[in-house]
Amino acid sequence: MLRLGLLLLSVPILVLMGVYFWELGDVRECTLSGGYWDYLEGVCRDTPQPFASWLDRHPWLVNGGMLLSVAGMALCMVGLYVKRR
Repeated sequence: MLRLGLLLLSVPILVLMGVYFWELGDVRECTLSGGYWDYLEGVCRDTPQPFASWLDRHPWLVNGGMLLSVAGMALCMVGLYVKRR
């Protein structure tokens, strides 16, 4: 139970960070070339675009990842609390 808890605690966070930094790389490439990133479409534009937060664009990914991490933390706590046989 402890191993499953540690897995659920760490993997969703790593996935969220990976997806976030992947998109951040695209945003930086666009801004360094003189463009403006369209967060809703995920493309580089020539005109300024409104900002849309990552939580607004991917609510299931963010909330689901955090829920899995909390479940993993609970499993870790139970795994540490219960005596091994």
